[in-house]
Formats: sequence, structure tokens, C-alpha cells
Amino acid sequence: MNLAEVVRFLDDFLEINSYQDVSNNGLQVEGSEEVKKVAFAVDASMESFRAAKAVNADMLVVHHGLIWGGIGYIRGIVKRRIEFLLRSNLSLYAAHLPLDAHREVGNNAVILRKIGAEPQEEFGEYKGVKIGFSAKLEKATAVGEIAEKLGPAMVLPFGEERVRKVAAVSGKGCFALNEAIDAGVELFITGEPEHEAYHLAKEGGINVFFLGHYESEKFGVQSLMEVVREKLGIEAVFLDIPTNL
Repeated sequence: MNLAEVVRFLDDFLEINSYQDVSNNGLQVEGSEEVKKVAFAVDASMESFRAAKAVNADMLVVHHGLIWGGIGYIRGIVKRRIEFLLRSNLSLYAAHLPLDAHREVGNNAVILRKIGAEPQEEFGEYKGVKIGFSAKLEKATAVGEIAEKLGPAMVLPFGEERVRKVAAVSGKGCFALNEAIDAGVELFITGEPEHEAYHLAKEGGINVFFLGHYESEKFGVQSLMEVVREKLGIEAVFLDIPTNL
């Protein structure tokens, strides 16, 4: 398939131009005009670039791209990264906030579905846009039972043992913790822990799961990969390169 067709599909499906984002969302580096295989990863890095080349991908789609707020100096690490992509004829496509907020394949929608809750209200205002979701479980569920569905997490167990109202804001989502408390959320799920969240959660009487920044944001690219396979009929592969952060 032609690169322009793939990019057009991704731009439209993710509504890439609907977000004011520090990330330069969309096609960041142009490679081969023909796309036979697409690799998906959380982060743009030399490790993910080499892994994409190793599986003979023509395009790499990531959540955390290479270009943030425009191009500055092309030297050092930035030079080596761009040089590798161009020499490998490997296209790089990034979707940051659009892949957090998407109701079908976004990180937060998928997190909620994994625990049995359908995303309902938009939640977690960031730069004027809500990028997460809140939801209600069908019945009050033990916090430990929910944790088992998501895998290892750091837990602040400051709320009720059984919860129904939940919310998710992946990545560095502690900015939405006050919003969660004010909205009566009983379990708030995010990625990266912040020190000040401890006492805020304790005083707010809320349970908090910290899945890790990486772990909370691999759901979106994995779900988008399945859509690309189904809708475009292109071979696709997920490159799991955890940061343990």
C-alpha cells in the first residue's frame, strides 16, 4: 500500500488534527513510498528503529515520537536517529494525545475495557482537551480483583475495598487526581507515580493504581495495530521494548 494512503487512514481514524499537542503528531519522517509491513512501539528510539528494521518494516508507528514542538538542532542523538531512519528508508509516524483520547483504541479506553468497564464520560483535562475516560463497573468489585486484570501495579489503597466508579488517564496522569477526587471516582488508574500524589490520594480517600508509564501506554499502539491489520490488510507487528518506568 502507498505510504500516503496509510498516513491518510491513520490521520482520519485518529483525528490527528483535533489536538493541540506538544508532539508533532502524524508522519514525522518520510521513508519508503510503499508500505508492506508496519511495526508498532511505544517509544521512538534507536532500539525501536533497529527492531523495526530487523523485522523488515517499512513504517514505525509510535506513541512517543521523535519531534516535539518542532525541529531544533539536528546533531548528536537527534542526528543519529534521523540519519538511521533516512538510510533505512523507514517512515516514522507518531500519535501522542490522539492515542490517549481515542474512544475505540486509545490507551484509556482500552484500560477500562480490560477491567470490564465501558468508557463513558470524557475525563482528565489536559491543555483544554480531555484525554481520559471515567466509567462505572456493572457492580462493586474488589480492588484486588481489578488489579489482577491489569498486571503488576503500585497501589495506593486509600479508598473503599470494593469500587464501582473508575477513571483512567495513562502515562503521566497525576494532574487529573484532584479531578478524580472531586468527581467521586473510587479508583483512579494512571501510569507514572508522583510523590505528591500519596498524601493527596490519602486525604481524598481514593484508590490509585500506577501501572508504569510504559505499561499504561502500550495498549493504544497494540489496539491500533489490530485496526491497521483488519482495515488495511497490512502485515503488522508490535515491538515490546519496556522501560520499566
